[in-house]
Amino acid sequence: MATETLPLTQVKEQEFQTGNVLSIAGAHFVHDTYTAAVPALLPVLVEKLSLSLTLVGTLTAILQLPAILYPFIGYLADRVSLRYFVILAPGITATLIGSLGFASSYFDLAIILFAAGISVACFHAPAPAMIGRLAGNQVGKGMSLFMAAGELARAVGPLLAVWAVSTWTLGGFYRVIFIGWAATLVLYFRLRQVPARMETPESIRSIFPFIRSLFLPLLLILFFRSFMRDSLSTFLPIFIRGEGASLWVAGASLSILELAGVAGALVSGTVSDFLGRKKILLISTISAVILMLVFLQVEGWLIIPILLVLGFTTLSTGPVMLAMVQDQLPRNRAVGNGIFMMISFLVRPVALVIIGYLGDQFGLNQVYWWSAIVSLLAVPFILMLPGKEMAAE
Repeated sequence: MATETLPLTQVKEQEFQTGNVLSIAGAHFVHDTYTAAVPALLPVLVEKLSLSLTLVGTLTAILQLPAILYPFIGYLADRVSLRYFVILAPGITATLIGSLGFASSYFDLAIILFAAGISVACFHAPAPAMIGRLAGNQVGKGMSLFMAAGELARAVGPLLAVWAVSTWTLGGFYRVIFIGWAATLVLYFRLRQVPARMETPESIRSIFPFIRSLFLPLLLILFFRSFMRDSLSTFLPIFIRGEGASLWVAGASLSILELAGVAGALVSGTVSDFLGRKKILLISTISAVILMLVFLQVEGWLIIPILLVLGFTTLSTGPVMLAMVQDQLPRNRAVGNGIFMMISFLVRPVALVIIGYLGDQFGLNQVYWWSAIVSLLAVPFILMLPGKEMAAE
C-alpha cells in the first residue's frame, strides 16, 4: 500500500507532469465525446423507435442516475488507488454508446445508457484526484486542462455522431468504438505505475458542516440553472430540427454551443480567482437568461453569434463551482468533487423529465422561455454561498 501513495509534502514539491496530465485530459476528451454524442443521436432514435419527448428526457436522465455513486467512488479515490477505473472507462463507455444503434426498443436504450452511466461515474470521480496529484503545485492548471477537455468533447461529440450516422447509418455507429479503446491503451502505458491517491485525508465527518453552507446552495443553484442548460444541451438538436433545419445543422448548432462552453470553462475559473466565485456566478447566470431570450427572437445567421455567447455564459460555471468546492475542502478533494458531481448529475434527471414532459405538452419554444425565467431563481442561492474562501494548499 505504501507504494500507492506519496506524502503531501512531496506532492507539493513535484513538478507539473505534463505528459501524464495531458494523457488524462486527452482521455477525458475521448471519453466524453461518446456521451456528448448521445443528444445528437436522439433525433434519429426518436424517428427509429417513435419516442416521445418525455421518453427522451427519461433516457438522458437514466444516463445520469449512476451519479449517486460519485461520493462513494470519491471516498475510495482518496484512500485506495482506482487507476484502472480511469484507464478502462474510455473503452467501456465507447463500447456501450457505440452499441446504441443496435437497440430495438426503449428498454434496450435504457439498459445501455444506465451501464454507460456507471462507466462515466468510474472515470469522473477518481480522474480529478489523479490530476490533482500529477499537477504538483499547479492544481488549477491541471483542472483547467481536464475540464476544458470535457467541454471540448461536448462540442466534438455531436459532430462525430452526425458524421458517423450520415456515413454508416445508425446501425454502423459502432465503428467509432475503436477510438475509446485506443485512449484506454494510451492510459494503460502512461498510468499503470502512477499512484492515484494522496495520503492522510481528513475524516469524512469534517465535510458535514459544509452540507448546509456549501452543498445545499450549490444543489439549488444547479437545479434552477439546469432547466436552461439541459434544455439547450439535450434538446437543442430536436428544437433546431423542428424548425426545419437538416440533421447536420441541428448537430452543428449543439457543437457551436458546446465549443463556446470550452472557452467559458477556460476563462471563468481563472477570472474567478481575481473577481471572486460568487460574482462570476451572478454575472454568468443573469447574462445567460438575457441571451436565451434573445436567442428565441432571432433567425438566420444571427443564431450563430448568439449561440456562441449563450454557450460561453451558460456552460462556463462548472469550473467556478468546482473551484469553490476545492477552496473549502482542500484535504478531501476527491470526496468534495464526488459530492459536487453527484449533485450536478442527479439534478439533471429531474429537470430533463420535466423539460421533456412540458415539451410534449406545450412545445420546446415555450419551454425555452420558461427555463430562462426559472434560472433567475438561482440568484438568491448564489448570494448564500460562502463568501470567504480558504486558500488552497
